[in-house]
Amino acid sequence: MPAAGYRRHLYRDDAVVLRVQKLGESDRIVTLLTRRHGRLRAVARGVRRTTSRFGARLEPFGHIDLQLAGSPEGVGSSLHSVSQVEALDLFGKSFLTDYPRYTAASAICETAERLTPVEREPALRLFQLTLGALKALAAGEHAGSLVLDAYLLRAMAFAGWAPALTECAVCGDPGQHAAFAVPAGGAVCPDCRPPGAAHPSPATLGLMAALTAGDWRVADGSAPSVRRECSGLVAAHLQWHMERSLRSLPLVDRRELKP
Repeated sequence: MPAAGYRRHLYRDDAVVLRVQKLGESDRIVTLLTRRHGRLRAVARGVRRTTSRFGARLEPFGHIDLQLAGSPEGVGSSLHSVSQVEALDLFGKSFLTDYPRYTAASAICETAERLTPVEREPALRLFQLTLGALKALAAGEHAGSLVLDAYLLRAMAFAGWAPALTECAVCGDPGQHAAFAVPAGGAVCPDCRPPGAAHPSPATLGLMAALTAGDWRVADGSAPSVRRECSGLVAAHLQWHMERSLRSLPLVDRRELKP
């Protein structure tokens, strides 16, 4: 009977590995963003031993299929156990030696974790966004900083914090306005512009709109100065709404943005 009860609490899901922490001499706590069960934490026992069968599959940035022991409904301990792991795509292998893309991936995973404060709360859209961003970084078709900013803009839309770009954030007056105020929620018209509002170039607001819409033709053709200004506005908007700084964001290497 105990064995049967235990087996009823085994379940499978696929997940993105967001973060790993050491536990004891040979174990790890793995933070996962799963497709169906939201963010989970699980103990992976023995994975730091050289004889571990799946230690290499439980590294950050990987897309894995795994079997977990625990309650998906949240009954009992919040810390699950990993019993099986299969690698689907270990994206980190593509950019572990590429510091700009590695730091962008770190910021993506930290953002995903911060935007899922409640464990086991499904977040399918954020899972898909995170998986797509890591896949794009691994493919290397776009600058890592552009992939990161596109992810942050879309993740803010998931959280309900999307900056206004095509209308005034205060009064809703349509059009591409010249000022941008983070506390107000994005672009603002002359009548609603608060003191201290930024005045980005029209191309910068156009780049933000292109990244939000996935228009990579416009994004890839943007000038380095426009990308730098865009990154600053995106980071400021994100951290204002989070009310805390992201540890990994200042470490993002944007060397590809230098003229």
